[in-house]
Amino acid sequence: MKITNMKNSINIAVFIIISMSLTSCFNKKTPNYRYMPNMYTSVSLETNGEHEILPNEQVNILPVEGTISRGWKPYDYENTIEGKALATAELKNPLEVTDKNLEQGKELYTIYCGVCHGDKGDGQGILVKREKFLGIPSYADKGRNITDGSIYHAMMYGLNSMGSHASQTDEKDRWQITMHVLDLKASLNGEPLWSDTQKESMMASEDEMSENKSSEEETTSEEQH
Repeated sequence: MKITNMKNSINIAVFIIISMSLTSCFNKKTPNYRYMPNMYTSVSLETNGEHEILPNEQVNILPVEGTISRGWKPYDYENTIEGKALATAELKNPLEVTDKNLEQGKELYTIYCGVCHGDKGDGQGILVKREKFLGIPSYADKGRNITDGSIYHAMMYGLNSMGSHASQTDEKDRWQITMHVLDLKASLNGEPLWSDTQKESMMASEDEMSENKSSEEETTSEEQH
């Protein structure tokens, strides 16, 4: 009887030990058995790894030749001295001068430009004051040929120690910033704001067109009589 009881005790002990060894490896957060495990945990592919299932065994695949990102428009001026000179002379802001564009330009300038160029455009941004960058010129410095095109070109490619902002801003953003920079330049030089002169020019053109239209209508009316 004692032998039987001892065997039973040994069997129970072995069962308990086996059960504890199995359950001790359980992870409550992860199922122990998975059907189609890739649906639970995706296969991670290293960025520059080699994988037979991919073209050229590369994860990084170049876009199809000639592909243009959504919202991106080709820029026809090259990142050269000649390209900059052409952009400075030829490129004009296509946006209408409105309060909304001017306000947005000021806001974007504060985000991307003010830390170096300063809120007033005098080259005294907070990073300059902390001596992180030195020698940032003022927009009013003599000899600087600042135009719509030169500002836009600098944001596209960068200039000197300033990096390109093409990846951070879209075309409209850059033209809005350009408006604000031209206003800052005029303000530093003690001149009427660029935006005000543009608005006045637009109003004068509209008045001239209206007068010409009225004159044409009067002429037509007289000819009919």
